[in-house]
Amino acid sequence: MVQRSKVLKVELSNYGSYLGRAEGCFEIRDKTGKVERYPHFEKEIDEAVLKSGSFVSVDALIDFALWNIDTYIMTKRNRVVAVLRNLEDDSHVQTRLSQYEALNNKKGIEIAKQFILSKFEGQNKVLNKYALKPLDTASIKREIESIASEDLKAYRRRLTQIEGKCSRLYFKEIFKLFPESIRPENRRTFKAYDGLNNVFNFGYYVLKCRVHKAKLEPYLGFLHSVQFGKPSLVCDFQEIYRYLIDDYLIERCHTLRKKDFVLITDFMMHLKMGKTIHLCEFEADSLAEGLNSLFDRMVDVARIKHGNRQTIDTLINEEVLMFAKYLRNEKKEWTPRSPAL
Repeated sequence: MVQRSKVLKVELSNYGSYLGRAEGCFEIRDKTGKVERYPHFEKEIDEAVLKSGSFVSVDALIDFALWNIDTYIMTKRNRVVAVLRNLEDDSHVQTRLSQYEALNNKKGIEIAKQFILSKFEGQNKVLNKYALKPLDTASIKREIESIASEDLKAYRRRLTQIEGKCSRLYFKEIFKLFPESIRPENRRTFKAYDGLNNVFNFGYYVLKCRVHKAKLEPYLGFLHSVQFGKPSLVCDFQEIYRYLIDDYLIERCHTLRKKDFVLITDFMMHLKMGKTIHLCEFEADSLAEGLNSLFDRMVDVARIKHGNRQTIDTLINEEVLMFAKYLRNEKKEWTPRSPAL
């Protein structure tokens, strides 16, 4: 359990830990019998993480759902296998209808453009912070504006080509910040073998879990293609915030060495097993804790209603709300907000 200002996060990560419901409160008991209670109306529980080896009562899960507490069910290797959701999360029908309609009008193209431009803007923040060669955003914008197609699929294909070229340049630069002994030749996502690429893949996986709780249709995106089993809108929103993960990993992992990695047999795809290099258990647990704490970091981005600062987690939630208003034509424009580094 980690205490934050006005927010309480509960984590059951030790074997034998138990989470239940007592009268008007949540109750956590460790394997030694020590009990902690958290009254519903005195402390705001914002998030619960339930890891393999711990136990939880159905009554507590009911309260998590009724109180809209983000609840992640995870393996010991920090992989989220399920997210507990309130059934009312599926009640945003008008927003989802507008999301589908945007696929067939010019709004979909504008949305795809905003996602990709926001990604390049974030990447340049990282490159500039570490005195690396920045992307030529003026040239990139001209190339994007020159795309003549009004068909979203064709437009998306052209954006993907531009994105691929820029990503190769970007990772070529930031990989220079890591020790040569663990530095890969290029960026690999799917089925990566080397350790550093899998560190980045894990960081993006944590981000994906944070974005996935948005109350939109996660499998209907604009920048990423619509495919079976691919949460393309989640992938779209990840692009806005990937640079925050990159910056954290540069600061946290630039001192890693080969000894910090191990060769493991893990699931690759379709429940098939394969050998890959990952962080050792201690480093992986430490990284997971740090990445999750990253979303509690305060940033200088004004809130929708009041206040000039907010956490990254709140910013993501607000951005989704503003995006939904744009889909429903309640806002004329939508430009993603991103904090400085």
